[in-house]
Amino acid sequence: MSDRPQRTNTYTAEATSDRYRQCLFDWLAAQPSLWNQINYRRRQAYFSDDGDVWDAEYTDLYDEYAPIVGKATCQQIARKNSEAWRSYFQLLDQYHDESSPAVTENPSPPGYWGNRSDGYELHGLVRNDLYTFDWDEDKSTLEFGVGNVLEDRYNFEYQERITLEVRGNPQWNGDDSRLELIYDEHADQLRVQHPVRIQPDKRRKQRQDVFTHTLDTENTTQSAAIDVGANNTLAIVTESGDTAVYHARPEFDRFQSYSERIATLQSELPNDAYTSHRIKRLYDARSRSRDHSRDAAVKHAAEWLLKRNVDTVYVGDLVDVLDTHWSANVNEKTHNFWSHRQLLTRIRLTVGDVGIAVVEVSEADSSSECPECGGCDVTRRGDLFRCHDCALDGHSDVAGAWNILQQEVGSMARPAALSAERGRGAPREGAYWQWNEHDWIPADFGEQSRSLDQPSVSKPASSQPG
Repeated sequence: MSDRPQRTNTYTAEATSDRYRQCLFDWLAAQPSLWNQINYRRRQAYFSDDGDVWDAEYTDLYDEYAPIVGKATCQQIARKNSEAWRSYFQLLDQYHDESSPAVTENPSPPGYWGNRSDGYELHGLVRNDLYTFDWDEDKSTLEFGVGNVLEDRYNFEYQERITLEVRGNPQWNGDDSRLELIYDEHADQLRVQHPVRIQPDKRRKQRQDVFTHTLDTENTTQSAAIDVGANNTLAIVTESGDTAVYHARPEFDRFQSYSERIATLQSELPNDAYTSHRIKRLYDARSRSRDHSRDAAVKHAAEWLLKRNVDTVYVGDLVDVLDTHWSANVNEKTHNFWSHRQLLTRIRLTVGDVGIAVVEVSEADSSSECPECGGCDVTRRGDLFRCHDCALDGHSDVAGAWNILQQEVGSMARPAALSAERGRGAPREGAYWQWNEHDWIPADFGEQSRSLDQPSVSKPASSQPG
């Protein structure tokens, strides 16, 4: 069971009645306190001279909290705390391992879920066999039980359980794991994190199901390349010349808006303060917004690749070029906004889950050479790529992916949707995609196309990453 990959579906939810909402918050409010007390005892043992974190006793706390949240939930909180400590010790071992560069900063022991002065993080857990999802096209629901004290307080009938209306569709199918509910006070929103463990046969079936609807009637496989850019989340080119570009500028603008609000709040802090509960919430909201669009783009791209019978994907790795990049703005996008290494990990997991091999290759020079003639007299301005040797005009990230793929598989077809200027007869359907905060949809070629084509930099491409 533990060897099977785990993926997490994320939804938003809302109680179906005021009574359930009040009960839900009482249930949520008790769990941070239990976590904190368990964690406090383990930290005390850890920092003592002769203590062992695993010797800390905490089961006596169940007598206090089980009547409110249920004994099974108490056990899940203790188990999650144990997982946090095991993860800490693993990171600590990697940090002290001089032969491994994976962890470069000294990790910190597990922390607390808030406190009385700053407020608690409302975070609830439900064991995998104690909740029920009821999926329906019109109204999906989630049900789970609470402790008998709350049942009595809110006059629950026999076997009655809290019922939440769930919004969102599962991206992954598999066996249920522990459910987590997190309340975002800033957004006044309850998020449901639903991990599932995927069985290998289900992943194979998913790939077979997609192949039955493939665009390639001969069912021959091919390779593709992905250019991870600063202005576009992903640019993909296949051997047959199909392209897909996932536009990132609006989402980056939203990310910067969060950053500006954070900077303003930080400037208003007292001299002896470094952060606040509100700032932490904004950081969390910024990360969730970024991760949602990024993860959805990778999921969408995996399905797009499957439909084209792609069995190997070459992904550009910016490690060789980021440190010397001339543009602070592009580095901000790549390091902070898209978090390049996390994005590569997401590609490797998501694309790999559907049976496509992922190979990381260097992006060095992928945008400083012309993919058609190989010349180096090129200019890149925003999305625009121009070769002054052969007069090729193209999309800079598509050119980067084209270069990567040709370096790996040799000469190939010219990408069908190469132009960055969307009005020049470039194929539109399925080539350019934009994020509407929920899904990736075909790009709007009105206002959107003008903003996509607007040059943003004027430095020669020879010093830029792909």
